[in-house]
Amino acid sequence: MAGRNGTVVTEFFLTAFSEHPEWGLPLFLVFLSFYLLTLLGNAGMVLLIRVDGQLHTPMYFFLGHLSFVDMCYSSAIVPQMLAALLERGAALSYPRCAAQFFFFTFFASIDCYLLALMAYDRYLAVCRPLLYVTIMTEKARWGLVAGAYGAGLSSAFVRTVTAFTLSFCGDNEIDFIFCDLPPLLKLTCGDSYTQEVVIIVFAIFVIPACMVVILVSYLFIIRAILQIRSAGGRAKTFSTCASHLTAVSLFFGTLIFMYLRDNSGQSSEEDRVVSMLYTVVTPMLNPFIYSLRNKEVKEALMKALHRSKSSGRP
Repeated sequence: MAGRNGTVVTEFFLTAFSEHPEWGLPLFLVFLSFYLLTLLGNAGMVLLIRVDGQLHTPMYFFLGHLSFVDMCYSSAIVPQMLAALLERGAALSYPRCAAQFFFFTFFASIDCYLLALMAYDRYLAVCRPLLYVTIMTEKARWGLVAGAYGAGLSSAFVRTVTAFTLSFCGDNEIDFIFCDLPPLLKLTCGDSYTQEVVIIVFAIFVIPACMVVILVSYLFIIRAILQIRSAGGRAKTFSTCASHLTAVSLFFGTLIFMYLRDNSGQSSEEDRVVSMLYTVVTPMLNPFIYSLRNKEVKEALMKALHRSKSSGRP
């Protein structure tokens, strides 16, 4: 990758927020606390689902994988971002930048697929209750999750190989919080048409495809809920979907804003704020969304806390 001065670019430099050096330490402390909460909340959710028999259902099986992926997804981005904040910038070698981009794409894609699978699971539970147990068998669940991981791996591999065959010219500074394709495209020289097509293909086969599954599933769910005569029955049925809808809105809303729009003329600061929502804030909030708005999770958490208090008594 030859720069305008004829030298070969062997590394990138993350400069996010370096124009505001006084923000470095406060932002470092804020995002460190967010990251620790992300790890604690999602690890707690995974552990709670494993130890409580009441949560050994398909919905919580998918939620456990979502929590695991959220931990990995956040860990691919936040530690490097913290280093950049503390040191007022961070140098990333070409392979390291490519690796971060690969893991971000891998786990973000799996997140999308898992949220779509959870919507399909709610559709079966609400609209096909008599067939739910026979369709959502343990083998079927593992097959669906394996498909999500496989599709995420394929998407990440293709996008990473395509993105890092670009020719980069001039400045090697990335005014962003991690190595992502939109800021990398701003550093390219020559024709990047093929790489931009990859962005569109990724968007079509990941974000809109998953959103179609989610929207169709919830259209059927809403129709089924409206057919329930009692208001209490409608509220109870909808409450099982409320947490998932909240998580979907947070995650897909920010992804759509970032990837399904014209990036020309957009400010880097605006992009950074949006990217922090889906890389830092959403993974942190997911376990709290599912615990605070879900009766079964709250009951399981209370039982676990009661058992720990009982075991700690002499």
